[in-house]
Amino acid sequence: MNLAEHPNPQFQVIQLTGRLTRDPELVHLDTGSVCRLRLAVENMGRNETGYVHVSTFGKAGEAAARVISKGWLVAVDGRLDYGHWVADDGTNRSAIGVIGNVEFLAAPRNAETAGQAAA
Repeated sequence: MNLAEHPNPQFQVIQLTGRLTRDPELVHLDTGSVCRLRLAVENMGRNETGYVHVSTFGKAGEAAARVISKGWLVAVDGRLDYGHWVADDGTNRSAIGVIGNVEFLAAPRNAETAGQAAA
C-alpha cells in the first residue's frame, strides 16, 4: 500500500525480512484465524539480531501455517501493533509487534538440499 494513499497519515508502515525462529502458530478465533510468527531480523551495520512478533490473519495466515516452518526466509509488510498487559506478578508489560502480510521467500537451506537429494 502506498502510504500517500492511506486515509490515516499517522499509519505506521514497516517492512522486514528475516527468518522464522520457530514454526508458525495458527489460532482459531470466533472472528477468524490468526497466524503468529517470530522473526529474527539482522540489524544492518551491527552484529546483532532482533526478534519481532508478527501476526497475519485469515486465509493468508492459514497458508503461512500450512506452508512455512522454522528457518524459512520471509518478507513482511504491515503496521506496528502496540500491546500492553499486567503480568502474573503484577508488573506492567508491553510489546511492539507487526500485523501484516507475509511473503514466502526461501525454504531453509537444509530443506532445499533434502528435497534435491530425494529427487
